[in-house]
Amino acid sequence: MKAGIIQIKPPQRSSLRAFTLIEILTVIAIVSLLAGLGVPGYLRIKRQARAHNCAANLRHLGVALNLYIGEHNLRMPTLALGREDKNDDSLPTLDTELLPYANSEESFRCPSDHEGLWEKTGSSYFWNSLINGQTLGNMNFMGMTKNQTGIPLISDKENFHKHIGNEVNILYVDGHVASELQFSVQP
Repeated sequence: MKAGIIQIKPPQRSSLRAFTLIEILTVIAIVSLLAGLGVPGYLRIKRQARAHNCAANLRHLGVALNLYIGEHNLRMPTLALGREDKNDDSLPTLDTELLPYANSEESFRCPSDHEGLWEKTGSSYFWNSLINGQTLGNMNFMGMTKNQTGIPLISDKENFHKHIGNEVNILYVDGHVASELQFSVQP
């Protein structure tokens, strides 16, 4: 038998290399920069979505109000502007009278109501008590009788949407919702 030479090879080095500290810090800086640019945009989109949901709630309350008016000889309800406490049942308010027509207490809550007004009072919205008891075909708001598109019915209690430039959403008699007062005086 022939004696063989055994050759021992040195261990091979891996072709993988680790990241350097500079490379890691560069990646962290880039991710931080992208997060710094993206987070404010995300928050703005989220606030706009809440404002749109609030407007949708007001439209839903407009539909509930139309159902109410249909059952009450086309006459607006006589409601208090609002109430201090949800447990105060002495005053008819927006949420107590329209709840059977809205089918959900959540309809009376603005998603941007972070002050807890809905939890405390039962509604994030005010009723325009100047139109109490008026008939739909004969509305009069501060002398406005011809242009009913400018007569506000329901509005946010606070400037919930100030972060996006819209302070208060308002539902008007004709059913449209806007984020500003739209009074128009016609001779």
